[in-house]
Parts: sequence; structure tokens; C-alpha cells
Amino acid sequence: MMRKGLGSGQGETKQLLAEEVFTHIASRIIDGTLAPGQRIRDVEVADELHVSRTPVREALQRLERLGMVTMYPSRYTEVTAVTPAIIAQTLEFAGYQAGVTTRMGLARIGDAERARLAELAEQMLTAQEGPEISRTRWAVFSYLSEHCDNTQQRALIQDAGVSLFRNLRDWVIPEDDRERMHQIYRDFRDAVLDGDGDRAEQLARAMHYV
Repeated sequence: MMRKGLGSGQGETKQLLAEEVFTHIASRIIDGTLAPGQRIRDVEVADELHVSRTPVREALQRLERLGMVTMYPSRYTEVTAVTPAIIAQTLEFAGYQAGVTTRMGLARIGDAERARLAELAEQMLTAQEGPEISRTRWAVFSYLSEHCDNTQQRALIQDAGVSLFRNLRDWVIPEDDRERMHQIYRDFRDAVLDGDGDRAEQLARAMHYV
């Protein structure tokens, strides 16, 4: 929870305040504290966090753009449901972005970074549940994003990560596809170590069914 009086006399900027409110609400949606269909009233959130309604509205508008809530002006905001269609769309988006990020990042890292990336790829092999699958994949592609030396791409991945985590929280690899997926992970690790950007990009997409 935020500190009482955050943003009033403590020097925090308006942008930072809105970011903290956004993170607070988003984390509650991601972990299920705010369930699909649950209503969020900006005045109640503002009272809870001891902030004005302005940063709360800004945070909710940002969450709406990410598809995590629906806002009904002058009434309330409602947490959206994660449907099979949304999961499919999220996998598609994640696949294409993972491919781009892999292509950009792998071309700009050295041997030590490739070795670290290979270690992160290894962790994907042991992930079983939805949250763990998302966490290990995020570790790989956020590492590449951090090393892609492109501010716009890095910002896009960081912002999209919120909805990716939420939409794929309960997604698991189909039982009859796990062996194939694990081979994709191993091939991806090998492509990383070889510095093969073409192959790694293809595999990054394949692990998201793109």
C-alpha cells in the first residue's frame, strides 16, 4: 500500500504518482485480488491510497487501453474477463514482440550476456503452472529488451508486460504439446549461444504459436 500523503509535500512528481497508482491497481488485477467483473470506484481507491482522484483516473484510463478494465463514465470501472479469444490474441502479440525483441537484443549482446540468457532459457524447461511459465518467459524477453538498446521497444515491452502477465496467468502448455515446446526451448537456448538471430527469432515466435 502507498504511504499516507504520497505526493503531497514529498516532492514526488505527478507522473510518478500516477505510475504508483497504476502499479498498485494492476498488481491487484494480476494476482486476482480484483477479479473479473469486480467494480472499481475511483473515489474509493483514492481514499484507500490517500491520493486525489486524478492519478486514479489516469491509472484506470491506462489500464483500459491495455484491456484490463472497462470504464463507465460517472459510474464505475469494471475488471474485464480473460476469454479464450483474449488469450489467443495475447499469445499472438507476445509472439511477434518476442521475435522482434530477440532479433534486436541478440545482435547487441556479447558472450557473457548470451551465457546469462541461455541460463534464463533453461528455467523455462522446468516451469509447469501458468504464473511460472509467464515468469520464466518474461525473464528471457525482458532481459533481451533491456539489452536491445532501443528506448521505444523497451518501453513497449515494459508496458505490455502488465497485460501479458494478467492474460496469460492461468495459461498452460497443453499436455500433448509439452515435449515439442521443451524442444523449442532447448533449440532457442542453443540458438542464443550460437548468436543465431534468425533461428532464435523463429523459435521465440514458435513458443507462442506464431
